[in-house]
Amino acid sequence: MDASRAFFCAHLGYEVTMAADGFASLTRGDAAADVVLLRRGSEVLPPEQRDRHATGLILALTVTGIEAEERRLREAGATITMPLRQEPWGERLFQLTDPNGVVVQFVEWAVADEPAAAEPEGPAEPAEPEGPAEPAGPAVLVITPTAESVTESPNARMTALATPSRGSTELSTWTVAMEAGQSGPEHAADREQVWTLTAGVLHVTCAGRTEEVTAGQTFVLAPDVLRRIHAPHAAEAHVAMRADGVIRVPGTEGTRVLPWAR
Repeated sequence: MDASRAFFCAHLGYEVTMAADGFASLTRGDAAADVVLLRRGSEVLPPEQRDRHATGLILALTVTGIEAEERRLREAGATITMPLRQEPWGERLFQLTDPNGVVVQFVEWAVADEPAAAEPEGPAEPAEPEGPAEPAGPAVLVITPTAESVTESPNARMTALATPSRGSTELSTWTVAMEAGQSGPEHAADREQVWTLTAGVLHVTCAGRTEEVTAGQTFVLAPDVLRRIHAPHAAEAHVAMRADGVIRVPGTEGTRVLPWAR
């Protein structure tokens, strides 16, 4: 809850109007909606709501000058989890995701073009054949990992490839390198993950069953299923997941983002 409160205050201009242990009410003078943050498990919630995570919620804020807003947030160090884009129906938008998985979407509606003045009547000119539509961004985006792309942990080394902060809008991909004997912590992701083993051997344990996966094989991990990955020998793998995925670890509150997937 403290992380979400800091996110809304630092990046979105909210102020705390009331706070207590496990509770904060946020407001800003020009916003149509206040934000109330409650710690998971709080007794002020009905029993059936106390164990819910902050997923499936998009807080949409309508703005003017959306390019300036995105630039301001990037310069302030906020991670843009969906870069600015325009939908065919005229909606322009980009997204942030707070530390607990709440998606904050900035929206501006494109101004329709003024109708063209009527042309004087005359012989109709033959229509030019239409070519393929131009892509909104580069047709090919080449991403080269750098030292900043690498995250070292006691369990593995992750190298970010395509992520929202590096130009991808829908998927995050990264590589995992594990030394012989390393094991990742038990955890679950809220999105499907696809792993392709490029070297070595991994033991993947889900729902009490362990599968041995070898180089050249691919395995799919279903969302919200606890898993543990162990490397009996040195191994490397390529992983793909939806860009908005987060994980949870048994025995801890809330969810965690994967820094190498952002």
